[in-house]
Amino acid sequence: MEKLNLTELLVGQKMEPRYMEYNWRDIALYALAVGAKREDLDYVYEKGLKAIPTYATIPYWGTVNVRPYQWMPLPASMLANDIIKPTISYLNMDHEVIIHRPIDPIKGTFQWQDEITDVYDRGEGKGAVVKSKVLVRDEAGNAVATNYSTTFFHEAGGFGGPPMPKSDVVIPDREPDFEVDDYISPIQNLLYRLTGDTNLVHVDPAYAQKMGFETSFMQGLCSFGFSCRMAIGALIPGQPERMTRMAAQMSSVLFPDTPVRLRLWKLEEGKALFQFVNLTTGKPVLNRGVFEWK
Repeated sequence: MEKLNLTELLVGQKMEPRYMEYNWRDIALYALAVGAKREDLDYVYEKGLKAIPTYATIPYWGTVNVRPYQWMPLPASMLANDIIKPTISYLNMDHEVIIHRPIDPIKGTFQWQDEITDVYDRGEGKGAVVKSKVLVRDEAGNAVATNYSTTFFHEAGGFGGPPMPKSDVVIPDREPDFEVDDYISPIQNLLYRLTGDTNLVHVDPAYAQKMGFETSFMQGLCSFGFSCRMAIGALIPGQPERMTRMAAQMSSVLFPDTPVRLRLWKLEEGKALFQFVNLTTGKPVLNRGVFEWK
């Protein structure tokens, strides 16, 4: 059987335009879902409220308050799932968000259209990687943030496409400049789910086991949001509006009821590298992370 040329089939494909209305309660709920504490009033109290910048990632997987309605997350990368059949085997490899302007924390409308930008070939039997872009705009059409994310499909390699570029991020071989400890609560996955990621693997243990996991587990973008909040606290406390970019590779599965640690290496003013580590296993959950600010 002739191999499908996934580059020709997928690059440039888009989902339909989508819209999501939010208000201050959604901003506060997101903050709590990524671990905000009772003293973090800037993130949870509408008087003087500020949005954690990674709220701009919600459109990538979000379904709540999204039009047209969808009951499960459906980013453009899932178009590959319609072509590579039969398959249920895929995972998110990394995420990057570039912030163009602070998010209005009281209310607003996000509008976006998810587009496939690249498809990489890891070789016969080694899978393929689909990269997509989500430019999020506000009601006036101003760019708020750009998301880039890659999804790995196990069954799709060997079609003759370009290889995936390697990351140029190297974690320093020295002790971090900052370490911040936190805790993923037993219900953190359920709380984060209320922000819009209704993927069943994060709530239904039986479904997660069917997919090959021990039980339901944490959303990767929840770990991403935890890391953002903790990095702001260490590097630019009280000033989330200064963050400009954040990126990380998703390295291992994280389960609720787990202690975690953010390890930060400050390279220069305005740039730090990080790892988000599972303290039970010692393994990075997020690795080769980059956090930048102005």
